[in-house]
Amino acid sequence: MHATHQFQTGILLLALGLAVPGASGERPMDQALDYPGIKNVTLELSLKPFKNMDEAYIEATCKELFRQWSPLTRHADGVSVLLWTADGSEILTYKGDLSEEIEWGRYIGGANSKVEVGSGPEHLSLHQRAFLYTENPPTITYGDLKRIVAALKRVGNEITGKPVRAGATFDPGPEFADSPFKYKLHPEICLGDTMGKGTMVCSYSVLKGDRERYAGFPEGIPEGTPFGTFFGRQCRHFLRDLSFDYLWLSNGFGFGLETWGCTGAVFDGERFDTAGLPPVREKILDFWRLFREECPEYLIETRGTNLSTGMDLASDGVPLREIYRGGFNMVPPPNSPWAALDGNFGLELAGYMSHIAEIPGDDYPFRYYTHDPWWLNSPWLDRYGREPHDIYLPMSVARIDATGAVWLPTSILFLTADNSFGEMPVEVPNEVIPHILRGRADSPDQSGPVVWIYPFDEYHDMTFAENPRVGEVLFGDWFICRAINIGFPVNTVVSTNNFLSSRVARPEIYDESVLLSIVPDEGTALEAGLLDTLKKGGRVLLYGPLAHASANLLDLLGVRLDTPLEGEFDLVTAMNLDQLEAGQWPTRIQHRSLTGGGPLRATVQAADAAVLASVSREGESRVIAASRFLPEWNGGGLVWIRGVNSNYYRKGARLLLNDDPATWFQGELLMRFALHVFGYDFVVTKRLAEQPDPLVGVARRHNGFFFSGYSPDTTVTERFRYPQGAPLLIGYETWLEEGRSTYTLPRAWHRECRVFVDGQQDGKLSCREAHSGHYGVKRRLQVAGLENATLRFYPDTASDVNNVRIAVNSSYPYHAGKVELKTGDPKFGRHFVVENVTGNVNIAW
Repeated sequence: MHATHQFQTGILLLALGLAVPGASGERPMDQALDYPGIKNVTLELSLKPFKNMDEAYIEATCKELFRQWSPLTRHADGVSVLLWTADGSEILTYKGDLSEEIEWGRYIGGANSKVEVGSGPEHLSLHQRAFLYTENPPTITYGDLKRIVAALKRVGNEITGKPVRAGATFDPGPEFADSPFKYKLHPEICLGDTMGKGTMVCSYSVLKGDRERYAGFPEGIPEGTPFGTFFGRQCRHFLRDLSFDYLWLSNGFGFGLETWGCTGAVFDGERFDTAGLPPVREKILDFWRLFREECPEYLIETRGTNLSTGMDLASDGVPLREIYRGGFNMVPPPNSPWAALDGNFGLELAGYMSHIAEIPGDDYPFRYYTHDPWWLNSPWLDRYGREPHDIYLPMSVARIDATGAVWLPTSILFLTADNSFGEMPVEVPNEVIPHILRGRADSPDQSGPVVWIYPFDEYHDMTFAENPRVGEVLFGDWFICRAINIGFPVNTVVSTNNFLSSRVARPEIYDESVLLSIVPDEGTALEAGLLDTLKKGGRVLLYGPLAHASANLLDLLGVRLDTPLEGEFDLVTAMNLDQLEAGQWPTRIQHRSLTGGGPLRATVQAADAAVLASVSREGESRVIAASRFLPEWNGGGLVWIRGVNSNYYRKGARLLLNDDPATWFQGELLMRFALHVFGYDFVVTKRLAEQPDPLVGVARRHNGFFFSGYSPDTTVTERFRYPQGAPLLIGYETWLEEGRSTYTLPRAWHRECRVFVDGQQDGKLSCREAHSGHYGVKRRLQVAGLENATLRFYPDTASDVNNVRIAVNSSYPYHAGKVELKTGDPKFGRHFVVENVTGNVNIAW
């Protein structure tokens, strides 16, 4: 029986971020850093590096693969190799004959284009005409593939000392290998149009009969056979006969019809076909049930769609909840690799968090795009330009479970170890692995500045209810996606149910975070939990329409509902802290009910409600952002952002497009601006409104703050402030401006912060790592440029906090100027405070 989990020796990462004694097989004194809970490293690989089928060549290739990645795999419990043999047609056409030749993925470019391989005019793109990757690609049989699988397992175990699994792949599209089965013999299964009409296999398609021989159907396919039945039976034979251990479903297969785009079986860009939701849901679930009836043993790992849970529900009726809870022995999808192609890192992060808010089991993966073995690009070297933002940003993400424990991904996957020519350039693992290990060492063990309470169950209920509210579901995730893309710092997720449980199990875990939630429906447990948190001093940021809010919540916000409005408006905002050095901010904004979760309806009711933003037209106005702070909330605060979504659909586009930021105000900016109400500033200075904003994530680990960012425009300056002061990033200088630290940061950056400065409004400051120089001192920081400031230091909880020493204006050996440690206000977390300090501070521990 094949394992239901990737490896059984991993751990649950508790909120304290405990190290894993012996998890890497090393003595504790040999390992300065801990890389918690890495159960598995997956090296994805095409067959291109195996340029001949000699046993010695196969073994040498395997040795080189595992040696290159050994600095990472030494920290894992196990290793996997996911083989991109072809496009999965080798499974569909498998007859049980190991001597049969495989049509394998030996191409660069689209293998099923109409132009003959290597021919045609020079100007044709790789999507129009493919090439062979080498002059004389080897002939590979199923028996050869079995030998490769065996060699990978044997050699991998010899070199790494770890158990090694092999995975097979299935892709629904036309990219990787020539497939007469999909496009000539059985085109009826290709219902998806993602890469052109009839290009993508749909999991719930039905096969016409044929008289061909297959391993699972020796007499041919009976008329009307569901694809799930056929595919499952073929997989059972193929995986068993060739000694594979698990199956990977690629490019959204198993999760709907159009898995790359915002339209599908439910949403066509203009309307929602809600009547079609129940049958679509059943068709998708039927695939999983039928597949498992035929192939019950093998673990399924999934690529998932390019989108989020809510987007997939609204566009394609994808019942992710039922798939996760269906007992299908599957692993949830990793972060999508598509941000490397389109730069939409907000979609990657929002989609990732939405997929891991709830998971089927204990494991979830992280995936990184190093090479592409088909399309002549190696993202680490070219698309990313050797910049590690797509490592540090998604590695700052964590999920919280029902007990309040913080979970990190248990598997790290690499697409792929080889490039389009079958080469394995050693420079790539040499350069990538240090960032992966640094990102893992700095991954969260507590919640970040914002915790997204993801409405996993609510979105499913809203989609499949008798009166569906799919418009709200579509709106919500697109709104958060765009907010992240313009700098909203959210990288911790908890499902609604887990939030309600964890706040009881460990009520303190959200004390240092703003809770982000959709507007709860009247009378729900979510409403009760949020309001109780608010009354106990919590900070709550709500987003979305108020149509289903309770009268009590409307009263607390100080608003009421009026007649609906949509269209173009003038904007009035009291909280735009971003600065333009040239040009003007747009004062016009568009609201579309179709993609905006319905019309705008809120107006002011209470005199003490603070209107943060409103829109007006022809004498009528509507509130789109408001805040309220009441004394009985014990310091708690409530902010509501309606959400004016700057997205719209254009026919033929895969994703919703954005309004021109030079002409139209981006409504999602209000999310970032709203954090100012709670004392957080993540604001920017730039010349023009249309310049893209930086993305930021903040991971909390061992009581530190690990900032990660991506600057699509490196001329933009970022300004930061927390309730406890301005963060000083270790290794950088900063000018304080109005109490905020300012940085002009590179394309990708990752910096630790343990010092915040308050009370000082301006001046040049620095925080630098210094050498220990003393026995018993592990680390030392030097802070310079202080003037009558309050300094807050957050000690490393992985070290002895009783060993902390702070000295003011002291030089080596730092005996003079020592100050008595004073514990700071617990509302700002665990820290020490030094008040009214001028000059330099030396901090050692």
